[in-house]
Amino acid sequence: MTASDLAAPVTLREAAETSTAWPFEEARKIVARLERTGRKDVLFETGYGPSGLPHIGTFGEVARTSMVRRAFRLLTDDRIPTRLVAFSDDMDGLRKVPDNIPNKDVVAPHLGKPLTVVPDPFGTHDSFGRHNNARLRAFLDAFGFEYEFMSATDCYKAGGFDAVLRLVLERYDAVMAIMLPSLREERAQSYSPFLPVHPETGVVMQVPIEERNVEKGTIAWTDPDTGKRYETPVTGGHCKLQWKPDWAMRWVALGVDYEMAGKDLIDSVKLSGEIARALGAEPPDGFNYELFLDDKGQKISKSKGNGLTIDEWLDYASPESLALFMYSKPREAKKLHFDVIPRAVDDYLTFLEKYPEQSPRDRLMNPVWHIHGGEPPAPETIETATGATTLSFAMLLNLVAVANSEDPAVLWGFIKRYAPAAAPERHPRLDRLVGYAVRYFRDFVRPAKVYAAPAEAERAALEDLLAALGPHEGSTDGAEIQAVVYEVGRRHFPDLSGKAKSPDGRPGVSQQWFTTLYKILLGQERGPRFGSFAALYGVAETRALIRKGIDGALIAEHEAFLAARRT
Repeated sequence: MTASDLAAPVTLREAAETSTAWPFEEARKIVARLERTGRKDVLFETGYGPSGLPHIGTFGEVARTSMVRRAFRLLTDDRIPTRLVAFSDDMDGLRKVPDNIPNKDVVAPHLGKPLTVVPDPFGTHDSFGRHNNARLRAFLDAFGFEYEFMSATDCYKAGGFDAVLRLVLERYDAVMAIMLPSLREERAQSYSPFLPVHPETGVVMQVPIEERNVEKGTIAWTDPDTGKRYETPVTGGHCKLQWKPDWAMRWVALGVDYEMAGKDLIDSVKLSGEIARALGAEPPDGFNYELFLDDKGQKISKSKGNGLTIDEWLDYASPESLALFMYSKPREAKKLHFDVIPRAVDDYLTFLEKYPEQSPRDRLMNPVWHIHGGEPPAPETIETATGATTLSFAMLLNLVAVANSEDPAVLWGFIKRYAPAAAPERHPRLDRLVGYAVRYFRDFVRPAKVYAAPAEAERAALEDLLAALGPHEGSTDGAEIQAVVYEVGRRHFPDLSGKAKSPDGRPGVSQQWFTTLYKILLGQERGPRFGSFAALYGVAETRALIRKGIDGALIAEHEAFLAARRT
């Protein structure tokens, strides 16, 4: 708690006025917008293109927008009604068959047709668009988002966009004047904001418009393959708009106040905003977030299926950890791959643990306030002989490694010995964390381990540690065990720089000592506080692990594991 908080305590509402957390910075923009426009409610929107399976980027947009919405509600004492619409552009024509779907031959004959007409290759819905919409909604519902789902197909066909579509037809020249300078010369020759749906083939046509009848609300065009001329109403789902005019039309028709978009859409946001103004409306506020990258630094793509899917993240970590990943630094490009998961999990646990003791100002800067809509749960702790503590994901991954078991019940056996009152039914979050750790270790950590053989000096230090831990068998006091580890390290790997100090103020230990423990016993460069790890795993078991490291048994076991994977 800061000195200013002690001098003049503030409420969460007061802290929100000056909070530098990015959702509050965005929320204050919306407050200013309402003062400018006189609107009495706020519509937030997120857009989704269901041409491929939903990916984490889609979820991220909904999560981030929900965080801004929650910040706005606190800033305005929840006096102003708000809605969040998750809008699916499912009337778009399918441009190509995605790489990551089954039964591609079912989809291929329907290229160019609206996604809600293309058959579902998964066989679960009446169209590919409806299937992908359901996938998106299922996850949003599972996470507990408060939103309304809208389908472009439904809105167009039900006439919800008819009035603004007629307005676009009326102001056709103004829309074209905005769009044409942004197009290549050859594209500009045939461009029209209206895409008629072919009345016979069902394909969304990209053809020049030969005639417009504002009074009748129709356009005339010719099928380039047959030479047949058609007159098509722009209303009732017989036409759709090219996506930039479509985006602007939707903003105007729905009255959207806030929508964020990826950095790759900056120019599109600008053009759609100009079109919205040409239609007599103010475009929504928002900001441009950075893109997610795969492990090779390439932008993730629904059609390529690179990066992580929603389901893949949730196989290995909690939804809250995913929400934290979305909250953190939205204007910076971030790698979205499996190796970011452990850090996200443990960062979430750390933020949750800090929250109860924080001041109102600090709580609003804590991501868990935004992740949980202002009501984060209490941290889940276990009672040990030395007091309440939490177990990190990193610690559980190491426990899985040395326990040589992928059975969660085996891990719980170690946990219960360390904290006798702990149990899956009393600690459901920890139980889920154990399951995540088992799966993540099996699929990513174990195959990447590289165990080292001890050099002569390292062998001597490990033999010394093995003997020094003997009198402490049965102890679950991590600090007591860590003191033994330090004492042995001080004898064999003293810090010669004079900069490091041990917890008791005596000369410190070289980092080389801990690196030795991690590389030889855990097969990795870094690891947990060793005393805490030994307290959880058991001193007797840790001594057996040290013996196996000295004798080379850990290297042999890992080589056998890798050989089995290759066969």
